[in-house]
This record gives sequence, structure tokens and C-alpha cells, in this order.
Amino acid sequence: MTGGRASGIELLVGHTRDEFRYFSVMGGRYGTFAEEDAHAALELLAPQPDGAPAYRAAFPQAGPDELVETVYSDALFRMPSQKLAEANAAAGGTSYLFELCWAAPALGGILGACHSLDVPLAFGTLDSPVGTKLIGELPTPEAIALSSELQEAWVRFITTGDAGWPAHRPGEHLTRVLDVEPKNPALPRTGIPPDLGRPLPGPLRSPVMLTIRGDGAMYESDPGKVGSPGHRAAGPAGIGPARGRAGCR
Repeated sequence: MTGGRASGIELLVGHTRDEFRYFSVMGGRYGTFAEEDAHAALELLAPQPDGAPAYRAAFPQAGPDELVETVYSDALFRMPSQKLAEANAAAGGTSYLFELCWAAPALGGILGACHSLDVPLAFGTLDSPVGTKLIGELPTPEAIALSSELQEAWVRFITTGDAGWPAHRPGEHLTRVLDVEPKNPALPRTGIPPDLGRPLPGPLRSPVMLTIRGDGAMYESDPGKVGSPGHRAAGPAGIGPARGRAGCR
């Protein structure tokens, strides 16, 4: 798109706030990241030369776990979503951004607004295996309300091309924040510059089984499992075009 090889379309794209949390919890790394892990993640994925101190300034109270999860969530999902929306708008399209910030109730809430949480909400499958795993056997009123809003937005977008909230405009980064009280701020997370973070530089195998070394390199700690060759972590997954429109998350 930025190179002029594709025209802009009507685009709905989004991510969850704590995308990487799912991988750190399910991979047994939640609560175990050390300062050297945070340093390696910042050196590898934050824009140089000022990205690392900018992250630390934006999250002054953050420990290694929060920094690692934020940087990887940005690289794998937030920045690709944002860059896609920007490129689509620059190519003449209309982009609608959303960020799911409502925390999954399962496991005492430690999953946060994790990867995949938006799937049962968007499809209304709260009683599916994924839905019950993340939300619980009995969906809360908040989960039901969020599911209804997300479904209505998708249907409205597919049928009219309008998601129901302000579209992305250059320099504003308007984003629909889906939470107990949805809102439309220019910057979903206060204090984060809109260009902080960068899309992951090249394909990455699943972060569940990856270990970060102090030199910034990553290696597979258990090549026989999910992190083995051929298993890659995906960026925003296309939900598919419809009548010249596309939805991604």
C-alpha cells in the first residue's frame, strides 16, 4: 500500500491490549522474566536509538514482565495493526481501529486482555471451548455487553462500511477502546507515543517456547513442541474481505 501497489479499502483492524500475556502464561513464563529479558526485548524490538528509554519513561513502574509483554504485544500486534491502518488510509481507504482492553476473568484475571479473547466476543461464541477457557462457564454481564457491541460493529461494518466510531485520521490515531465503558481516545494507552514500538522485523516462531538471551538473540528452548521449525507466530490475522472491505485482528 505504501508503495502504491494496492488501493485503499474500507478496513476494520484491531488487537487486544495484552496480546503476549496468553503466551507467557501458557508457556510457563508468566512472572519469571528478568531484567535481562526486558533489556533484550527492548534492544531487539524498540525503535533505535531512543525506543528503549521511551518505553521505560511511558511505564515508569513497570517490572520486567510488563515490559517484555508490552514490547512483544506491540511488535506482534499493536504496531502491525496501526501501520496497516495508516497505510490503508494513505492509499485512499478508510480505517477503523479497535483495542480490546477488557480483562479475561479466567484464572483469576491474570490473562488480562489476552490474545484470542476477542474471537468468542466477536462471534458470540461465549460458550465455545475458547470462550469458556478465557471467560468462564457463566459469562459476566460485561462479557455479554462487549460481545454485543463487537458483533454489532462487525455487522455494521460489513453492511455499510462504517464501524460506528470515528475513522483513523493521520496524526490522530483514533481508536475504539473496548472495555466496561467503551471510549474513543486518540491514544488508547496514556503516555505511549503513537509511533512507539515497531512491527516485528521478520517472521518469529511461536513465542511460547522462545527464550530470550542477554545478547538479544532468541532460541527455542524446546524444539519438539510449539516452537519447533514450521510453527510461526502470526501477526494480525485476516478475517477476510467482503464487498471490498476487510477485517483484521
